This record gives sequence, structure tokens and C-alpha cells, in this order.
Amino acid sequence: MQIAAYFTERNGVMGKENIIDREDMLALTRRMTLARTSMTRIAGSYMDAEGYIDGTFNTNFLKLSSVEKGKKLTIAKEIPFSSTNEKLKRYKFPEASTKQGSMRQLLLGIKSCGLKNDALLETFYELIGESYHSDHDYAVFIFHDRYDIPAKAADHERLGESEDIFEYIICAICPLIEDYEPGKPECGFLFPAYSDRCAVLNHIDVFQSDPGHPHSEILEILGL
Repeated sequence: MQIAAYFTERNGVMGKENIIDREDMLALTRRMTLARTSMTRIAGSYMDAEGYIDGTFNTNFLKLSSVEKGKKLTIAKEIPFSSTNEKLKRYKFPEASTKQGSMRQLLLGIKSCGLKNDALLETFYELIGESYHSDHDYAVFIFHDRYDIPAKAADHERLGESEDIFEYIICAICPLIEDYEPGKPECGFLFPAYSDRCAVLNHIDVFQSDPGHPHSEILEILGL
């Protein structure tokens, strides 16, 4: 498969190849603990096997109980912590994704509003329900986070104080076991992609729990 080059958000010049650096993902997941989390909000939809919405929720992440925070962080962490370039792969959005009404534009809107626009979220859930293939009930979870990127000195030593913020969302699609209790994610994504301390707005990292039997329809849903 041909590997596309990408452009970073910060300087707009050609950068590295389309491969995920494990260290970039670990920088994000190190914060996904009860003590260090910077998650701001979580929203979700419970879907039946036919893709119809059974119910939705949208809440401040910090208002969850410690038990619920732990459970939800485990789900969110599963996406970036998975095997890079195997279960988690990077994809470039086509040029058409810059047009109004594209999935990329929808995701940018969801990210920018910090999950506070229920109309955008409802549209996203409906698009998932229309095309996602499932023989069981499932949940769609969306997490919003603002990661303070630590400043670094010229010798690459951490200075501690943040100099930039990476704002992103994680989506995880999980089977529902019973009583709306989710299992491990089947697929999902991290948007925008994160590389070399920068957001890469024209790329997205897509997760498949079983690369041998992927939910290829998620790529179609995302317009890839």
C-alpha cells in the first residue's frame, strides 16, 4: 500500500510519512488515569443491532463517579494504546473532505464545540447507525480532551510547563453486553491525528480490534 505524506497543522510543509509514532500515542495515554486525566466531556449513543438510537447522553467527564471515570478511561485508552500501524492505522482524508457537509467537517465541528452541540452529535450517531454492520446492540462513545503539550528545551528535556494544547476527540464503538454495559471497543478513531507534538487535521487514526476481520464500513462512514 502506498504511504502518503502529510502536512502538519503548525507549519503546512511536507512532513513525515503516514506512519504513527508509538511515542506520540504514549504521550496521550499517560494522561488517561484518574489522577491525571484532562478529559473534559463524554457523549454517547446506545444503538440497537439495526442501527436505531435507543438513547443518548452527554455530560461533563468530571461529574462521573470515580468508578465510571475509570471504566470510560479504559475504553478511551484502548484506541491510542493499541498496536500502532497494526490495529491503529493512519488515513488521509481526500481533498473533497474540505467541503461543507463532509464527515471531516462534522468531526471538526464536534471537536471545536467540545461535544456541546447535540445536533452535531445526533447527526454523527445517525450516520454510524445507517452503515455500521452489527448483529448485536452497541454503544458509540465520544470523548473530548485537551492535552497540554509539555514544553521542551533545546536538548529535548521536558520543562514541565505546557506551550501548546492538542484538542482532540476519541470515538469508540463497543458491543453492549447487558444492561447497557459496554465491552471492549470493536473499532473507533482518534481525530485529528497527533504527530511530533502537532495536530494533523487532514489525517485520522482508525482503530480495528481485529485487523483480520475489520469493520471496513467505518472507513466508508468516515469518507476515507
